[in-house]
Amino acid sequence: MPVKHPLQQARFLCTAARADQLPPAGPPEVAFAGRSNAGKSSAINALANQTRLAFASKTPGRTQQINFFELRGGALLADLPGYGYAAVPLELKRHWQAFVAEYLATRQALVGLALVVDARHGLADLDRDLLAGFLPSGRPVLLLATKMDKLGNQAQRSARGAIERALAEAFSEQASLVHVVPFSATRRVGIGEAERVLGQWLLRDDGSTVVADAQKEKASRSRGVTRGPKRPA
Repeated sequence: MPVKHPLQQARFLCTAARADQLPPAGPPEVAFAGRSNAGKSSAINALANQTRLAFASKTPGRTQQINFFELRGGALLADLPGYGYAAVPLELKRHWQAFVAEYLATRQALVGLALVVDARHGLADLDRDLLAGFLPSGRPVLLLATKMDKLGNQAQRSARGAIERALAEAFSEQASLVHVVPFSATRRVGIGEAERVLGQWLLRDDGSTVVADAQKEKASRSRGVTRGPKRPA
């Protein structure tokens, strides 16, 4: 089976700081979320095989809106604002939290969530809060345990095990929805496994996109309805 690269050929589409600025729902979307400085932008860039698709700022918390990227075939990637950075004004932080919570809870096109967690620090309370609001929907989560290159082999195994135990303890009935992948954007560890999971969400077995097939089917039905049944001669 050919290797799937669901995020490659991605291009910037738009930003949204309020619900009324979101792009029209329709194509399937996958959202990337995580604490500020957990390596979310680096993970997106590595998976897209681009250097500056998502802007990795030296100032955590700089992103103040959802950045949308269009993937090949029309599916969308939503880069959510990083959370948990103390220097962000409280009023702005509350706005982000409410906006992101609304997006995750109500966005019908959202097919899955990629949660970026610094493997050295494990699952934080804010990560648990985000998962607690998302997992009841039954949609899958790809948890990228980032910065594995900064840990030795034994520490990597311990970090992954700690994250999986934390998930089992906090979400005993929904932990199976979370797929944990050890990840390093620098060493390109976990790229193939992450692409496989994202490809299951967004691509068919032949590499074509789900959205492309859905649009073709919708167009076919529309043409059929427009023509209507043939009248007898």
